[in-house]
Amino acid sequence: MDTQNPSAPPHAQSRIAGDKHPKRHPRSGGGLVHDNTRHTTRFTVIGNHLAQHPELSLLAIGLAVHVQSLPKGARVDIKTLTARFPEGATRIAAALRELEDHGYLRRARERVPGGRIVTRTVSCNQPGRRTGHEAAPEPTRPAHPTPGHPRTRAPRKPLPAVPHPACPAPALLQAAADLLADLRRDDPCLLLSARDSAHLAPGVAAWLERDVSPTAVRHALTTDLPPEGPRRPAALLAHRLAAQLPPPPPFRVPAPPSAVQHPLQTCDGCDRAFRAPEPGRCRDCRAAVPAAT
Repeated sequence: MDTQNPSAPPHAQSRIAGDKHPKRHPRSGGGLVHDNTRHTTRFTVIGNHLAQHPELSLLAIGLAVHVQSLPKGARVDIKTLTARFPEGATRIAAALRELEDHGYLRRARERVPGGRIVTRTVSCNQPGRRTGHEAAPEPTRPAHPTPGHPRTRAPRKPLPAVPHPACPAPALLQAAADLLADLRRDDPCLLLSARDSAHLAPGVAAWLERDVSPTAVRHALTTDLPPEGPRRPAALLAHRLAAQLPPPPPFRVPAPPSAVQHPLQTCDGCDRAFRAPEPGRCRDCRAAVPAAT
């Protein structure tokens, strides 16, 4: 890897009329200078399409270089990478998703003999090129846009639909949004964007409206996540909210209001005890007294 092969060709030198040779500019004091030594052992060839990728983050590029340098069979799950590097699980999970989106990484869950499910990770040093049984056309994007054809991003795949509450009260939706924002405490991979959280909040509110406790909702959304982290966390949560939506609670006839029990009073006419809101005469004494004319 001692030979440099920059992807951007040098600019052509302009010529001045009457001069057959381009003017030499004096060497400036700044700029990059390479001091290279040929590697003969323990090296990895990295393409400039990765090292100078115009869209990948610096963390994703560095992580791709590390993964491509590892031997076959090495573990590259989020837990292993987090133990190896100072970056947290959230940033490493995001970098892995970047590499998947740009074709440098493929992850698939497979069932091995014995019934156990494992994750197979494929590192691609040339995105879009597959061999053997995996051969399939894969669209690639040019590293640099051509004149008149600006770089375009693939449209974002929409999230699955989620249920909606019958009565979307603001307090209910806010409780749902707070629950979603707190999921990253259970798993850093569940750090959601504001747009994804707004899409998922009605689904969580539909669960809460059905008398499901916030603890039960959290458990349903965070249990049995893929060991390497979901590729699209919001899509997985949307699927669970729709597929596992519990039925409404059973209807219960409200209990009739209890009869009002007045205090005991002593009748002013016969000294008999009777219940009434205020002191006075009992029913018999009132009937015995003729109505005033």
